[in-house]
Amino acid sequence: MKKRVTTVFVLLLVALLATPIFAAGKAEEKPAEKKQLTFLFMPGVADPFYFTMEKGIKAKAQELGVNLIVAEYPKSWGPEAQVPILEATIQKGGIDALLIAPTSVDALKAPLKKIYDKGIEIITVDTFIGDGDYSKTGTDYGFPLAYIGSDNELGGKQIAEQMAKMLGEKGKVFVEATNPDVSSVQGRVKGFTAGVAEFPNMKLVGVEWCMDVQQTAMTQTLAALQKDKDIVGIFGVNVFSAQGAAQAVVNAGLAGAVKIALWDATLTNIDSLKKGTVDLVLAQKPGEIGSLGVEWMYKYLTQKATVPKKVIPGFEFFTKANVNDAAMQPFIYQ
Repeated sequence: MKKRVTTVFVLLLVALLATPIFAAGKAEEKPAEKKQLTFLFMPGVADPFYFTMEKGIKAKAQELGVNLIVAEYPKSWGPEAQVPILEATIQKGGIDALLIAPTSVDALKAPLKKIYDKGIEIITVDTFIGDGDYSKTGTDYGFPLAYIGSDNELGGKQIAEQMAKMLGEKGKVFVEATNPDVSSVQGRVKGFTAGVAEFPNMKLVGVEWCMDVQQTAMTQTLAALQKDKDIVGIFGVNVFSAQGAAQAVVNAGLAGAVKIALWDATLTNIDSLKKGTVDLVLAQKPGEIGSLGVEWMYKYLTQKATVPKKVIPGFEFFTKANVNDAAMQPFIYQ
C-alpha cells in the first residue's frame, strides 16, 4: 500500500510540472538585455565646424540609442593639445568606439594604435592618419575602419576653377593655409595648386601657414598684399585662415578689388559674403559627416556590416547669388 501511494505521489508531481502554470512561468523569463554601446567623439579644436559635427553625431546617437561621450574640445590645434585629452578620456574606460579628427597625419598613429589594441574600434572623421587609405596592407595606419570626410583635394581644385572664372583666368593668387601636417589642409593646398596650374595666365605666388591662429593669418595675408601689389585672388583654407585673410583684405582697403574664396561656411564667412567683402564660400557637411560616422560604426558593431574605407559627402558653394536661398541655409555651420 505504501509503495502504491508513493507511486501516485510521483505521478502527480510529474503532472504538475508539466502544467501550463509551470510552463508559463518558464516562458516569462526575460532574456538578458543587450549592452548599450558607448561612443566617444574627439574633435580637433573648438570651432564652428566641429560644433556642427557634434550636433550631427548627437542626433544620430540618440536615434540609435547609443550613449555618447564628447571629449573636451582642445583649445588649440595639434597633437600636443589633443592627445592628452584623448588618453585621459579613454583611461576612464567603458568606450566601445572612437570617432576622431586626428590633428596630425603622423603623430596620431601611435596613440590611436594603442587605443585600437584595447579593443576599441576607430573611425576618423574630417581628417585621417597616413595617406587615409586604410585598405593598404603592411602600413602602420591601416587599423581604422574608415575615413569619413570631404575630398579636400577635389575641393581645392574646384576652388581654383571658381576663382579662375572670377579673375578671367589670369592674375596672381595667394593661399593662406593652417598646418602642413594635417591631411585636410594638405589636400586643399595640393588641389588648389594643381587647379591653378591648369590656367597658363594664372600664378600661385605664395602659401603661408598660420597654425590655426586667426591673427597670424591676417598678419601674413596683409604682408603678402604689401609685398606683391599684383595679387588679385586669395584662398583661405579653413575657418581661422579664411577669416584672418578676409579681414586683411578689408584692412588693406582692397575689398572687391581682390577676389576671396574661403573654405568653411561659418556665420562670419557667410556674413562677409553677404556684405560683399568675400566672393565665394565652400561649405563642407560636418553634420552629415558626424551622423555617418555614428551610423557606420553602429552597423559594424551590431550587424558586422562591411564599412566602406572611405565615405565622402559632397560640397556646397555659397555665392552672392544664392547666399539667401532657403535651400542653402542648412549648410551654414551653427
